Formats: sequence, structure tokens, C-alpha cells
Amino acid sequence: MPKVVYRKFDGSLHWNYETRILGEDDHGIWVGADTGTIVHRGPTRTGPVEAPHVLLFPRQAWWTACFNAAPHRTEIYCDITTVPHWVEETEVTMIDLDLDVRRRRTGAVELLDEDEFAAHQVRYAYPADVIAEAQASADWLFGAVSQRIEPFGDKYREWLDLVQ
Repeated sequence: MPKVVYRKFDGSLHWNYETRILGEDDHGIWVGADTGTIVHRGPTRTGPVEAPHVLLFPRQAWWTACFNAAPHRTEIYCDITTVPHWVEETEVTMIDLDLDVRRRRTGAVELLDEDEFAAHQVRYAYPADVIAEAQASADWLFGAVSQRIEPFGDKYREWLDLVQ
């Protein structure tokens, strides 16, 4: 059971929890978490999760994606991150760069946390290339999620069926 570990730019622990590997396709590696999975934000327990979900970790992109089962109000939640790095098959880790793209079940797509991204550019002294990659990833994701370009169309449902 691989552990998903998001960190902040200073290396501090952010979101982290156990999942299970579901498989791999052209989009990346998929993991799943059942209802009741315990989630931590740093060392603090915040779970259990209210609905099953799957996470996608692309091989060379600056984002991760979470696809939630109904009745969760958020259908898709993407974190702008550094490229996910696998430590063997036991852990996937990345740096959360604050910006997020969310699609609600209603179809509304939003870019979130621009204020946090701006503040952390100063606080953590993000290098110019990290800022550029994050902004480019957020722009691309917003379009892909809005237009339902795979894996943000129906593809994720095949993986979600494995944890429901």
C-alpha cells in the first residue's frame, strides 16, 4: 500500500495517507482510497474521507489529480505540484505549489488559491522556473478540465469503479 505524501516547498509535511495501487495507463499511475481512509494534514488527522476516490500521478507533469465518487460535491480536484516522484512502489511524493483547479459536480471549474501561491512565492522564495511551470500547469489544467479532455472526461470512472 503506497503512501501519498504531499510536502510544502520548505519540505514540511502536508497531505499524507495510505492508498492502494490500481494500475497504470497512458496518463500515469492510478491509486485508490476507499471511504473511511484516514487522511492527515501534516501530523494532524483530518479524515476519514467521505467518499471513495482515485488519484492520478502523471509521469512528467507538474500536477496531480483526485477524482471523487458521488456524493462528494467536488468531482475533480487537481493540485499544481512538482513532478510526482516514486520512491520504489512504497511512496509517491511531490511539492504542493498551492494553485489548484477544481471541477464541481455542477460542471463549474475554478482556479483556486492564487493568493496563497503569490504569498508563498515570497515566503518560500520560489525560483522563477518553478513559478513559470506552476502557472503553465494551472493554465493547461483549467482548459483540459473545463473541456473534459481525458483523463478529465470519463476515463477516470473506470479506475473509480475499482474502489467503489
